[in-house]
Formats: sequence, C-alpha cells, structure tokens
Amino acid sequence: MRLSKSHDLPGTLIVVEGVDGSGKSTQISLLRDWLVSTVEDVIFTEWNSSKIISETTKKAKKKNLLTPRTFSLLHAVDFADRLEQIIVPALKAGFIVLADRYVYTAFARDVSRDVDPSWVRNMYGFAINPDLALYFHVPVEISLDRICTNRAPKFYEAGMDLNLSNDPYESYKIFQGRVINEYDKMIKEYGLIKIDGTETVHNQQVTLRKIVTEVLEEKNIRV
Repeated sequence: MRLSKSHDLPGTLIVVEGVDGSGKSTQISLLRDWLVSTVEDVIFTEWNSSKIISETTKKAKKKNLLTPRTFSLLHAVDFADRLEQIIVPALKAGFIVLADRYVYTAFARDVSRDVDPSWVRNMYGFAINPDLALYFHVPVEISLDRICTNRAPKFYEAGMDLNLSNDPYESYKIFQGRVINEYDKMIKEYGLIKIDGTETVHNQQVTLRKIVTEVLEEKNIRV
C-alpha cells in the first residue's frame, strides 16, 4: 500500500485539503504563484479534473443520478488517471506537484455518505504518500457563509442525496459537519497539518510558505 510509506521519487508532492469555503484553493493558488516565481518546475492538479471521466461525473451530478458508492468509484477512476498521467510522471521528473484535494477528500466525503471507511481506503491504496498534506480547518458555519456569498449550496455539496434535511442550508451544515469530523480524525491517522482557515489570507500564506520551505529544503530545493 503506497499510501502508508514515503515515496522514493525525486519530486515533491504537496496537497491541500478542507471543506468548500475553507480557503484552501486561494492559498494553493498564491503558493503556486510564489513557487513559480522562484522554482520553474511546478505542476498543478485538482480534484475531479481528469479528461476521461470528469465530464461523465458532471453529467451524472446534473441529473442527481449518483449513489454514494458510484460517486466514490467515479472519483477513484478520475484520481487514478491523474495520478498515472500527471502526478507520477511529474514526480519522476523532479517537479513540485501541487494538488488541490487528494485522497483525503474521498476519505472524508465518502465516509460521510456512509461508505465503508476500509473499503474507501483500500480502493485508494495505490496512491502515493504526499510529502506534505495541509488541512485548512474552518467551522461549518463559516464554510456555509463563504459559499453563500456567491451562490446557494449545490445538491451533492449539501448532501441532499442523503435526505438529511429538506432545507439545503441545514443539510449542508449537517453533511459538511460530518466531513469536517472525518478530516479532524485524519490529522492523527495521516499526519495532516492543520491550518486555521479563519486567519487572514496573508497570515495563512505566511504560515504555508514557512512549512513548504522547510519541506523543500529537506530535498535540497531552495526557494
């Protein structure tokens, strides 16, 4: 199981995790800009973006056709394709790979949909253990407030497929509360580094760069 041990590839894999509205995407975007300005060899990849499967997933989502197990399988196929086509080749070439969500997203979301935790973890057993996994933590109320600044919660994002509540906002709080719970458990299980997502964007980025610099220096990469 590759996820249980450090990889021996020359590149560096850095991932960010957290619920929607946690600020992780903003932070990894800023980190990417900074690294690109100092280190040329940077590759970015994000969850559910494989060319061979992402469109299928989007179409199924629009029709609300996905069961928890089907949802899990589609995302696993998407991840496997990106791992073998993007992440592993980049790491073999010595690149820094930045991933907006990794297997921990599946572990948090799928288990929150009552998919068996062992089944999900075994399915992703082929994944490479990242050099650094950062978890941006925010209370569910803040997550919802940030999401609702621009739009209403989406069907699956709110866990409406689980019949938790007829109110999408209440359903969001229940479902995403479960997801946060699962992430919190993984801090100890997988060594995720917890970042306070309620801090200012500037303070979070300062913290992020400090942690990333230390990891890169261990691989003799100067930024």
